[in-house]
Amino acid sequence: MDNAAEDPNPRNPLHASAPGLESDARWKSNVRGKKTNSTQHTGTYNLVVVGGGPAGLVAAAGAAGLGAKVALIEADKLGGDCLNAGCVPSKSLLHAARKHHAFQLVSSSSSDQQESLRFNAVMDQLKQTRADLSEHDAVDRFRKMGVDVFLGHGTFNSARTILVDETMISFKKAIIATGARATPLTLPGIEEIEIQTNESIFKLEKLPEHLAIIGGGAIGCEMAQAFTRLGSRVTQIEKSDRLLQQEDPDASKIMQESLEQEGVRVRTNCSVKSVTGNQSLKELLLITEEGEQKVTADEVLVCIGRTPNVENLGLDAAGVQFDHRTGIQVNDFLQTTNPKVYAAGDVATTNRYTHAADFMARIVIQNALFMGRSRYSSLVIPRCTYTTPEIAHVGISAAQAKRESSRVTTYTMPFDQVDRTFIDQERNGFVRIHVRKGTDKILGATIVNSSAGELISSITLAMTNQIGLKKIASTIVPYPTRSDAIRKIGDLYNRSRLTPRVKSLFERWLRWTR
Repeated sequence: MDNAAEDPNPRNPLHASAPGLESDARWKSNVRGKKTNSTQHTGTYNLVVVGGGPAGLVAAAGAAGLGAKVALIEADKLGGDCLNAGCVPSKSLLHAARKHHAFQLVSSSSSDQQESLRFNAVMDQLKQTRADLSEHDAVDRFRKMGVDVFLGHGTFNSARTILVDETMISFKKAIIATGARATPLTLPGIEEIEIQTNESIFKLEKLPEHLAIIGGGAIGCEMAQAFTRLGSRVTQIEKSDRLLQQEDPDASKIMQESLEQEGVRVRTNCSVKSVTGNQSLKELLLITEEGEQKVTADEVLVCIGRTPNVENLGLDAAGVQFDHRTGIQVNDFLQTTNPKVYAAGDVATTNRYTHAADFMARIVIQNALFMGRSRYSSLVIPRCTYTTPEIAHVGISAAQAKRESSRVTTYTMPFDQVDRTFIDQERNGFVRIHVRKGTDKILGATIVNSSAGELISSITLAMTNQIGLKKIASTIVPYPTRSDAIRKIGDLYNRSRLTPRVKSLFERWLRWTR
């Protein structure tokens, strides 16, 4: 039999995927495990970790590996938001959308049936990837490490004890790592309509014909590009004057232009007054500069921020101060107002990234178990929005650099002046580095490029190890590569040191040596 004849688009790379039901079953089996506490430690634990997301898992594994008696409490699924409804599924969706976009550029064939097949394949591949990676965060794996995993809701009932269902757990030290959740959109009647968040969007079985996205941050931009590339009409709504408010304005401009070129209808200076409708059709009433306008969509995705999970933890009983908006109060050593309790990850910082949670957990292990004095403020934490192009940043912001212009010097290298990106026709981006005025000490950087997330690591490494632009300029990089843009920034710095006086002295020296 000719198998190709059965496939309406046999060369489409998105058709090869695993059955989603099997993958979902494997994923859930790994991260939920069996609810049994029969083998658990009965004495006082050296460390109790509340929350099984990235911070909690790193802390539990690290402490157990050092020989500590560790309990890990998780009310839902191990892996937290990152594995289950965040980084892993979103980047899997972006990867598939990128492949599909590249395929569409060389293929003129299209049909509703093919779009449906593609989306089913995309979601199956997403589920398979999540299931495969869930092996690392599996309940059984942590139990084999020697961690006592309690599957249930943990509540502090004193400064040194936690109740999990009917089980009382005593601890010497504890870590709260309960993460954060999608901030809800509060509008009259909206709770009566099915609204998507990052916690539900990856369960869709049908590609939305029209997706309305409320929010212009990283998640909103990533999902806008992913869904428009997969075939949805996308309207993105942002209440401020530009997307990605925390990024360099030039980076935001490139992002908006890229999304609009691909078909996303970006609405800035626009807020949502109401959302009405039913399961199949929603109507958004927008307040714009031109007045009220209506937008209809079959799905609405809300991504307006993250809210820390501090409710129903018994924090008052534990003597732990917190705020419902900003999370648990910690000092620079990640210690709460209860000196025996620490906090790490999204519940205790505005740097809500998996890699930040990882390193916060490492600080807590040092400080809680070894009387260390490691400081959160010593961390150099980069971030990246994984659209095309990517936008990566580390250190001080463009706004900070502008406010402190008398003390900061900024160097910019456009990618249209870098041979590799010129060859690859990726000329719309830049590397921008801020240094302390009169020195080569790097204070921050922004990179806009398809490889920005990889390139920013060079800047992060330099900042972490106090490497300045002078040494970067003297570092040989392969030609032609994108990293040459960073080296060229070093050249800009060196040329800036050629003041008229230095240049005059150099010219006199040349005349003298003739």
